[in-house]
Amino acid sequence: MLDSDIFHNVFNTAETSKIWSDETRTSYYLDFEAALATVQARLNIIPQKAADEIAKVCKWEEIDVEQLRKKTELIGYPVLPVVQQLVKKVNMVEDRLGEWTHWGATTQDLTDTATVLQLRDTLDIVDRKIAAIVAALEKLCEKYRTAPMAARSNLQQAVPISFGFKAARLLASFQRHQARLRDLRPRLLVLEFSGAAGTLATLSPTSAFGPAPPPRSPSEDKPLGLRCQDLLAAELGLRVPLIAWHTERDSIAEIGNAFAILTATCAKFATDLKLMMQTEVGEAREPYVAHRGSSSTMPQKRNPIGCAYICAMSSSVRSMANGLVEAVVADHERSTGPWEIEWIMLPQVCCLTVAILAHTQYLLEGLEVDEDAMRKNLAMTRGKVVSEAVMMGLGKKLGRQYAHDLVYEVCRKADVDGRPLVDLLLENEKIENSGVGEEEIRSLCDPGNYLGLSAEMVDLVVKNRQR
Repeated sequence: MLDSDIFHNVFNTAETSKIWSDETRTSYYLDFEAALATVQARLNIIPQKAADEIAKVCKWEEIDVEQLRKKTELIGYPVLPVVQQLVKKVNMVEDRLGEWTHWGATTQDLTDTATVLQLRDTLDIVDRKIAAIVAALEKLCEKYRTAPMAARSNLQQAVPISFGFKAARLLASFQRHQARLRDLRPRLLVLEFSGAAGTLATLSPTSAFGPAPPPRSPSEDKPLGLRCQDLLAAELGLRVPLIAWHTERDSIAEIGNAFAILTATCAKFATDLKLMMQTEVGEAREPYVAHRGSSSTMPQKRNPIGCAYICAMSSSVRSMANGLVEAVVADHERSTGPWEIEWIMLPQVCCLTVAILAHTQYLLEGLEVDEDAMRKNLAMTRGKVVSEAVMMGLGKKLGRQYAHDLVYEVCRKADVDGRPLVDLLLENEKIENSGVGEEEIRSLCDPGNYLGLSAEMVDLVVKNRQR
């Protein structure tokens, strides 16, 4: 579905499709090889001429894609076929000059580093999408800071809150997601360059083209392989690994599950919105566009199609994130199968995540809020939505539990008789004798007076981003 001509813009985006394409992945292999040759020439590990010629052919346009496909199907991995093409091209310049290509590296070094670079690109898009979502939520918080509505507990009306408060809770969630993604970047955006079993055994003075230049600072005074690793990480804009991570996949599982939690937050919003769009509720709606979410047979329908997409895609992300955890269970120093789970699931997780964020941003930026419907729904219980307020008001005179049971009985009578709660409260002899007067009872029964600290909490969340 991600590559479908019809559904592509629903379940994917052009940006992420490009990031996780064959062209981008292979181009990052080539960037790795060019950078490796460059820094190795700097350290005299390979000849400068070899590095120059290797860098010249490390371009997507130089790759025979059909040959790459055939060799990948034969070998099982695309890196060796890429390296073979590079070696062949450089050898055409000077016999055996291309043999310096891929010096000291292994297949997974390229594959993992390319994946990290693709994840970096994806994270940049995710950050932008979340920033736009946060901005839209801040506007909703401020606009509906004190707009009363009913909170729902077990799908029933609970107590009054403001719609701004509801939006602020979602805003706070996205603020936490921003912090999580910011925190995991240093753990995730790490170079993989360690050689066959991770020890960099192939890079030593005995395997180098010539003697390495002396260290220019104490920080460079380390073994040749580690000096090469430092320079390569700097060249690619990544952090230096503390140790090889070929079969330590916790960072990949972490980003996958961070995206799972992030998109679950989007699905929570979509779930609330589609419930608020129910005909009997009608408190909020997806942005109106002619025929969007329409039915093939019922002309009146305006289905929450964006919410449906978000919920379905989010469920898929959560399922595949579990697969990325499975990939952590890798055997020894190079796994036989678990690693390939990432190849299948990680691109889908990333593409779906960005698509979900795009849908969420669209819904929030154009969200239709019906304050009249919110007020109407607050009134539909004839005052029972503020029964807690009444209980607390009476509790200071009668005791909380006594007041609770008393208000419970009055609420039941309001249901049976179909009368407003306030009228029955004023008629109740026990309440009349409690010392709580009519004016206070009527005030307690006004939903607008029982928003608690909704507005103050909205302000705290909005200001949290501005710090």
